[in-house]
Amino acid sequence: MAKEKKTCRVKSQECLGAGIYSMWIQAGDMAGEAGPGQFISVYSKDGSRLLPRPISICEINAGAGELRIVYRTAGEGTKEFSAYGPGDSIEILGPLGNGFPQASQDKTVFIVGGGIGIPPMLELAKSLACKKKIILGYRDHLFLKEEFEPYGDVYIATEDGSAGVKGNVLDAVREHGLKADLIMACGPTPMLRALKAYSKERGMECYLSLEERMACGIGACLACVCQTKDIDHHSNVHNRRICKDGPVFLAEEVEL
Repeated sequence: MAKEKKTCRVKSQECLGAGIYSMWIQAGDMAGEAGPGQFISVYSKDGSRLLPRPISICEINAGAGELRIVYRTAGEGTKEFSAYGPGDSIEILGPLGNGFPQASQDKTVFIVGGGIGIPPMLELAKSLACKKKIILGYRDHLFLKEEFEPYGDVYIATEDGSAGVKGNVLDAVREHGLKADLIMACGPTPMLRALKAYSKERGMECYLSLEERMACGIGACLACVCQTKDIDHHSNVHNRRICKDGPVFLAEEVEL
């Protein structure tokens, strides 16, 4: 079904610290269509900024018709969004992309988030009915940690050692002797590359969200292609558009 831009209203917004903002949007029917791992494209009110900003969906309240996004200010577009307050209009397109699959209840899943790849894993943690081990990797400042805790055991890694295990998410897995049947992850490319290698060594199914590399979010700009082992039917090359074909892929399908 074709997606259309929709003018919505901001319900609330707060700063979580370190340039990271949490915004609830009154999105109506769009919330009922959304699933974990999908994203929305947010349009600037400045006509000079032609491309929308793709931002992952952090939480979904379908009953109330609301979506939550948690994002980091990284340029003029996201800086503009951070100034929005309750009642302000916001133009969005979505839900977009292919999200994470469900896992059978007899499985144990590593839910892994790194940096600004942490927010989309919250709705996933809420939606999975199986046993979950949640591993979150931060540079230093922690955000959303407490919100994950009702949905599984949470383990923390920080680059500076200020909380949890000093190091990366795999250091936390090894430090705590964690075991699982499959991995679902979102975060920076080096983290995803390491998780792909880890899952391959252990014969684990692994799903990776590559959203970090998106640009326009609607498949138009071709800035977010990733190399794949199979030929894309759209371009007839070994490339897939992350925003259109992903952002979630089986790890074995993509080259990182």
